[in-house]
Amino acid sequence: MSSLTSSDKDAIKIKGNFVMYIWMFLFIFGGLIACVVLIQNGLKFESNYALIYLGGGLLFFPFFLYEAIWALPSLAPGKVLFTIIPGEKGKIVSKKREVQFSNIKNIDYKRNPINLFNEIHIETFDNKRIKFITYNLLHEVNFYDIFDEHVYPHLEENAKKVWDRKITNDQLLKSMEYERRNHDID
Repeated sequence: MSSLTSSDKDAIKIKGNFVMYIWMFLFIFGGLIACVVLIQNGLKFESNYALIYLGGGLLFFPFFLYEAIWALPSLAPGKVLFTIIPGEKGKIVSKKREVQFSNIKNIDYKRNPINLFNEIHIETFDNKRIKFITYNLLHEVNFYDIFDEHVYPHLEENAKKVWDRKITNDQLLKSMEYERRNHDID
């Protein structure tokens, strides 16, 4: 895939939110530490609950270790999740993938059932499915704002209709009373 060139001065680099980094760090590494503490206290057998401590620690330790291994690439300082190059011939670019705005047929923000990280799923007009992993560092509402502001105005009409229905039917956005900006381009 092509990388960013010096002519892409307007490129918008999407990085993780600092608060989301803290949440992820606390969840994954806090869980690992809690499992180790439970296992240590369970192995002492000083409490009537020692077997529960040991069982809980042994049960959840592999899960948190698995999540920590998946999360390691996101811990690089200044990690850019993806880059948006705005404009009529704009595109979404990551290290390994890119997709032109005009080629986007459908876009979703879904949780991967294997690693439990949120991903951006893009379906293109040439029937390719492209995923951009966000490591849970991009809040869902931030994703909708970014997409609405920079990508939506340059989509094909059918893709705009699909996106409009998706925004209208999203229960999270309804409960947050999310309001979209006006996207009329002339």
